[in-house]
This record gives sequence, C-alpha cells and structure tokens, in this order.
Amino acid sequence: MPDLIALVGQPFIVRALLAAALTGVLGGLLGSHAVLRQLAFFGDALGHSALLGVTVGMLLGLQPTLVVIPFAVLFALLVQTLLQHSRLPADALLSLVYSSSLAAAVVLLSLLPAARPRLTALLFGDILGVSWPDLGLLALLLLLTLVLLLPRSRAQILLSFDPLLARSRGVAEGVERLVFLVLLAVVVAVGIRTVGVLLISGFVVIPACTARLLCRRFSRYQLLAALLGGVGSVLGVLASALFNLPAGPTVVVVQMLVFLLTLALANRIRPGRGVPAASGGSDGPGD
Repeated sequence: MPDLIALVGQPFIVRALLAAALTGVLGGLLGSHAVLRQLAFFGDALGHSALLGVTVGMLLGLQPTLVVIPFAVLFALLVQTLLQHSRLPADALLSLVYSSSLAAAVVLLSLLPAARPRLTALLFGDILGVSWPDLGLLALLLLLTLVLLLPRSRAQILLSFDPLLARSRGVAEGVERLVFLVLLAVVVAVGIRTVGVLLISGFVVIPACTARLLCRRFSRYQLLAALLGGVGSVLGVLASALFNLPAGPTVVVVQMLVFLLTLALANRIRPGRGVPAASGGSDGPGD
C-alpha cells in the first residue's frame, strides 16, 4: 500500500490514470453500439490500418496524432462507401482494407530505420508517456462524443436494435451510421497513443461484452459499459505500475479477467440472460 500511494503521487502516473479512464469510458461508450451492430472487428481493422497513418506522419516529419485522426476519418468514409457500393460482406471488406494498409505501413517503415525502435510503442501503446495536451484531446473527444451521440440516442438505439424499424420511423440511416463510424474511428485513432495498434480493440469490445452479460436495458448497458471501461483501465494501470508490467497489455488483461469473472457469476445467478441481440427482443430500443 505505501508503494502504491507513492506511485499514485507521481505526475506521469496521474496522467496515465486520467488517460486510462478517458480512453476506457470512450471505448465502452462507443463499444456498446459497436458490439450490438456487429462492428467489433471495425475497431481492430482500424487499429491495424492506422499504423499506415502513423508511418506517413513519420515520413512527413509531422506529429503522428495530427495525421492519424484524419487518416481514421478517411478510413471510416472508405469503409462506408465500400459497404454501400459493394456486395461483399463487411468482414471481408474490412479484412481487405486493413491488411493492405498494414502491408503498406510495413513497407514504409522499412524506409525509416530510425523509427523502428518506436514500433513497440506503436503496437502496444505508451500510456505512461501521455502528456497533458494528449489528455486535453481525450477530454475534448469525450465531450464531442456526448454532444453528438446524446441528441441522436433514439436514432442510434433504433439502428442498433432494428434498422428496418429505424427506416420506417424516418431515421436517416446513412447519416447516423456515418456519424457513428467517424466517432468510432477517431476514438480508435486517439486511443492508439495510449494502448497501441494491437490492443485498442480490447478497449472497445471487452467492456461492452461484460456489460452485455449484466444488463438488458440498453440505457443501463451503455452506461455500465462506459463505467467498466473506465474502472478496468484505471485498475490495469495501477496494477502495471505496482508490479512493473507493461501498461497497455495489463489493462486488457484486467478487463478480460473482469469479463471472465462476470461471465461465471452471471451464469450462476441468471443463466441465459443478457442484453438482447441487435435484431430485437422483448426489451427493445424503447428501453
């Protein structure tokens, strides 16, 4: 306990804890929609593809974050366009885009020998190196997400549970899907700074899956996913600092342990219950 108190008093640990909380809340908030819409693979695909944006930033001598955000938005627009004009399944398209982007990033990285030592930080994140401007960007992104999602909550919930019902009620499906994809893309792009390319999808998927085991009402499910994302991330950073472990992977391991514990308890207490699938259920979008 004295060691933990001493660690928490360090400025870099304070910044890391704040970054973990903000990233976890953002991941859980958007992941609650992504899981129900079967877009969990989108975060993983974008995380891998964003390595190309980071590499381009290095080649141009720019701050990688300034490049990866517009790259992520372009990725979301490309995926949306391909989904609308192609008959291929979504998972096939995502695999095509992210594998080609990842291959291009590796080719470009071969031209930057000096950047190779930074590859580990890109793959697994560097949450202990987060700066105050990085935290300001995360806080601004959380505010923007709330501003854009809250007024659209009814439409977004309808799209998550029943797209046909959403269209029949006049929801602009294309616009709402694009808003959500762009938000998710930006969150993933910014989160790479803290948890890396390989682990960012865990921040999006695991808290949402854990919350889905516990809640049937969507509003509670979404709130719990955000809460689990934030708390799990903070506990992971504390564990990594206390036991001298890599922060990003430790956070994902902690979140996974929470999921497994929740799964075991949920099956014992309420077997067979959970949030209904995106196709609908007795507790539909009205809840």
